Amino acid sequence: MIERTIIVDSIDPQTFYGVNNSNINLIRNLFPKLRMAARGSVIKVIGEDSETAEFERKVKEIERHAARYNKLTDEDIIDIVKGEAPKAVNSEGVIIFGQSGRPIAPRNANQVKMVRSFAENDLTFALGPAGTGKTYIAIALAVAALKNRECKRIILSRPAVEAGEKLGFLPGDMKDKIDPYLRPLYDALEDMLPAVKLKEYMESDTIQIAPLAFMRGRTLNDAIIILDEAQNTTKHQMKMFLTRLGMNAKMIITGDATQIDLPRTTQSGLMQALKILRGVKGIGIIEYQKKDIVRHPLVQRIVDAYEAREQEVDREFEDKIMNKNNEK
Repeated sequence: MIERTIIVDSIDPQTFYGVNNSNINLIRNLFPKLRMAARGSVIKVIGEDSETAEFERKVKEIERHAARYNKLTDEDIIDIVKGEAPKAVNSEGVIIFGQSGRPIAPRNANQVKMVRSFAENDLTFALGPAGTGKTYIAIALAVAALKNRECKRIILSRPAVEAGEKLGFLPGDMKDKIDPYLRPLYDALEDMLPAVKLKEYMESDTIQIAPLAFMRGRTLNDAIIILDEAQNTTKHQMKMFLTRLGMNAKMIITGDATQIDLPRTTQSGLMQALKILRGVKGIGIIEYQKKDIVRHPLVQRIVDAYEAREQEVDREFEDKIMNKNNEK
């Protein structure tokens, strides 16, 4: 009789063990000759050498399956232990499986182009109106790269600029002060990672979320770096951010030229960067359109209405100028 210790650390323990330990109890019942104890990410098993070796192999297969699909069913466990392939899941085009195994995949042609650009380039710009899924796809690509061990960490950033509303001094420590600006990034991460795993990644700095100002002086190696709301960067901030790119690292920069919250006298660093870097080898630029909006159908109608009003205001302004010139 020997004792083996198996570490299950690539998946949230709650997903692996199941509700009320249902999954681990099923695994225990499928190996009745072994004595087993499980706590946290550690499983200890006692039995004959050949049987404990087989147990370890099957547990690792179950762990890989759960890590890939972010869910684990009784049928999956039984099929793997019996040596059968679990029921096939259509993963064609899927970037990652989110919470409860929900597939996250491109939903329009430009999202497909963004996925391709990320694979082919070290720097990708994704521009377009609200609701096109730019940030969501960017974070999905980063989480997938982390899970596949293509990078060691994810760094998410955005400029701390209020959207037309002055919040003043916010209470709490540094994290409390910056969290309101970074909430959209947390929302996307929570869709893709179990709460326990996300907390572990955040505490170990495997996933770092910080305001743009915290990027100065850093060289970011072995990382996927995402800058969200980049239209609100200044020229100097954008240049500073772009030059943080280190070895074995990739950047995705997202923004919306119609939602610039900078003072009127300040030029957007994103818009300047696009003019300077367009055509540079190793840089991909994806430009989303209104037809790419994937939120509630009303969002596209809202965008259309605002654009129509802006065009109307422009025409009224031009008419006033012409009337003044005619009067002269």
